[in-house]
Amino acid sequence: MPAADLIIFGGGIAGLWTLSEATRRGYRCLLLEAFELGSGQTIASQGIIHGGLKYTLQGMMTGSARGIREMPLIWRKSLTGEQTPDLSQTEVRSPHCYLWRTESLSSRLGMFGAKMGLRVAPRSLTADETPSVLAGCPGSIGVMEEQVISPFSLISNLAQTHADQIFKYDPAQLTFQTDTHGNITAVQLQTTEDDPLTINTRSVLLTAGSGNESLRTQARPDAVSQTAPFMQRRPLHMVLVRGNLPPFNGHCVDGAKTRVTITSDTDSQGRTVWQLGGQIAEQGVGQSRQELVAHAARELKAVMPGINVSGLEWTSYQVDRAEGATKSGLRPETPQLVVEGNLITAWPTKLALAPQLAEDVFDCLKKQGISPASGKHSDLTALQKLARPTVALPPWETASEWLTLEENDARTTAA
Repeated sequence: MPAADLIIFGGGIAGLWTLSEATRRGYRCLLLEAFELGSGQTIASQGIIHGGLKYTLQGMMTGSARGIREMPLIWRKSLTGEQTPDLSQTEVRSPHCYLWRTESLSSRLGMFGAKMGLRVAPRSLTADETPSVLAGCPGSIGVMEEQVISPFSLISNLAQTHADQIFKYDPAQLTFQTDTHGNITAVQLQTTEDDPLTINTRSVLLTAGSGNESLRTQARPDAVSQTAPFMQRRPLHMVLVRGNLPPFNGHCVDGAKTRVTITSDTDSQGRTVWQLGGQIAEQGVGQSRQELVAHAARELKAVMPGINVSGLEWTSYQVDRAEGATKSGLRPETPQLVVEGNLITAWPTKLALAPQLAEDVFDCLKKQGISPASGKHSDLTALQKLARPTVALPPWETASEWLTLEENDARTTAA
C-alpha cells in the first residue's frame, strides 16, 4: 500500500510550491487536484510578485508590507534557477512594473508613502525612459522592480518538474480515514479501475482555495458545527481588453489605493491582452459586465490620457479571493493556516506569499513531530492508475462575449 508523509489537495501555486519544497526536504509527498492545475485564483491572478508597494500607500509600514517585502528576492532566485523550486522555465512577462499617480494631493502623498520601508522601492524615470503609453500623465512616473510572471507558465513549469507526484481525483469518490482522535490516517480514491486506492499518510494539507471549505467538511465533519467563521471570500470582477495595445505592466496610484493595476500577455492568436485589476475590479463586483466595461474604459482613458481605445475588444471575468476568515472580514496580512490535528488548511492570501506559506506549513509539521521519513520511499506504482490533471488555460482563452465599446454601449442601451 502506498504511503506518504504529506498529501496536498489543490494544485495552485500554494500547493505546488509546497510540494516542491517538501520534496527537496525529503518528505514523501503527493499532490491531488480535482479539476485543472491552477484553476481558480492562481490562473486568474495578474502574476505580479509584489514587494509591499500597495501596502505602504498610507505612508506607514503595515503588517502586510512587512510580510511580503522579502518575497521578490526569493522569487527572483527561483526564476533564475539559483534555488529550488527551479522556475527558470517560467515566462517572465516583465522585470518591473511602472508606477504613476493621478493629480490629487493625496495621490502625491501616497507616492511618497510607497517609498517607505521597502526592499524594492520606486525609482523615478526621466522623460526619455517613460513609456509612450504614459505620455501626458501628470506628475512623476516611477518603476518598481516587481517582476510580472505568467501564471500559466508558472504552473506548467512546476507541473512538469513534479509530474510523477501529481494526480487527479474525483471529489465524489474521495474518503478520509481517521483514527479515534480524528487524525487522518489514509485517503481513499477511486482509480481508473474498479478497486479504490488507499494511500496511508501522516499529514494532510488543503491548499484548494475556495475548495478548502468542502474538503475540510469531508475530512472533519465534526468541525462543521463550529460557529466561528472558517473561510471568507472577497470577490473580484476583472476586466480584459485585447487588440492593438503595447505590452505594459503597472499601477496607477490614487491616494492610498491602486486605482488600476494593468498586466499584459499575448493570447493564442498573437493579440496583446491587458488584465485590469485594482479598484476597477473591486468596484466592479456590484456591476454587470456591460456597466463594468464602460466604467473601465472611462478609467483607462482618465489614467492614460494618450491611449486610443478604438477597435479594442473588452470582456470580464469573476473570481473569488478565498482566505482564512478574519474578524473584520478584511484581507489578512499574512498567509492563513488552520491546524486541526494532522490536518492543515492554508491560504496564501497573495500569489507572492506562497514561499512564506510553505515555511509556515513546515513549522507546523515540525511542531507535530512529522519529519521526513527515513529509509526508502514507498512504492508509488499503484498511483499510476490515477488520471493526471492538465493545466488551466488563462482567463482570456476561455472568456466569452468580447465586445467593442460601441457594441457594449448598444447592448447597454437595448437592456
